[in-house]
Amino acid sequence: MDVSFLGGPEPQRGVGIVAPFDFALDRELWRWVPDDVSLHLTRTPFVPVEVSLDLARLVSEHQTLRDAVQALTAVAPEVVAYACTSGSFVGGRTGEGAMAAAMAAAGETPALTTSGALLDALGEMGVRRLALVTPYTKSVTDALEEYLGEAGIEVTGRSYLGLTREIWRVPYKDVTSMARAATAAGEPDALFISCTNLPTYDVIPQLEAELRMPVLSANQVTVWGALRRIGKMAVGPYQALLDPVARRGPAALSQTPPFPEPPPAPAPAAPPEVALAGSALPGAEAELSDPLSDPGFPDDHPPGQPPL
Repeated sequence: MDVSFLGGPEPQRGVGIVAPFDFALDRELWRWVPDDVSLHLTRTPFVPVEVSLDLARLVSEHQTLRDAVQALTAVAPEVVAYACTSGSFVGGRTGEGAMAAAMAAAGETPALTTSGALLDALGEMGVRRLALVTPYTKSVTDALEEYLGEAGIEVTGRSYLGLTREIWRVPYKDVTSMARAATAAGEPDALFISCTNLPTYDVIPQLEAELRMPVLSANQVTVWGALRRIGKMAVGPYQALLDPVARRGPAALSQTPPFPEPPPAPAPAAPPEVALAGSALPGAEAELSDPLSDPGFPDDHPPGQPPL
């Protein structure tokens, strides 16, 4: 059968992705990608180390990144992204810039990292106060907060799980619980859900509607940043980063109210301020640990896991 009349396939734009060896969410990345763009993924070599600052440093060594980018050059991507949050913030802003530069030189193509794309996204949306959700241990979460502090971003609250393996198995209900805890105090401008191995695609619209603030995630900003470099837009349902209308909320869809607004009612007398037991006080840090963890267990080694 002659199918030459079809004339296809349609031309594809290429985006190269360098991911850590344990990255398990290839399909989630694809969900932000328009039909005329292909993702080309490669992974860093395996190392027998659990998620930690040590692993973040190992998977982001410049030679490791150069080798991965050079492997991608065979399919000629127009841009290359390093899809790893901890690996790209572990060296601070200077380290992140050096990683992107090493990748760009190796592939002779534009390059970016997840942490660099995060700062671009925060700048795009005018965010200066940020709540954090991470699956990491305390030490890795601290390093993310330090990286953001270098960029002038204030962390208003944070929740973390203390995990060192199989982060891709965390269910959405745990992500939403952490998000509520992290944003309970401090009046953040937005929420960031860290780690490219933490599933977030479906939960972003729900959290934006509930929390009434933009919600960013590691995979979302990575794909958004890479596509923006080649003049393309990421796709996704009602996500403030991808849709300027969503940044202003549902009220922005109507330029004028359907009915005249009634005069404001007199303000009721303010009740006395009461701090409930266990409630988050203004400025306090909201942190969530693994519910199965022993509170006295070291931060970087949750129970039920063998020592390295």
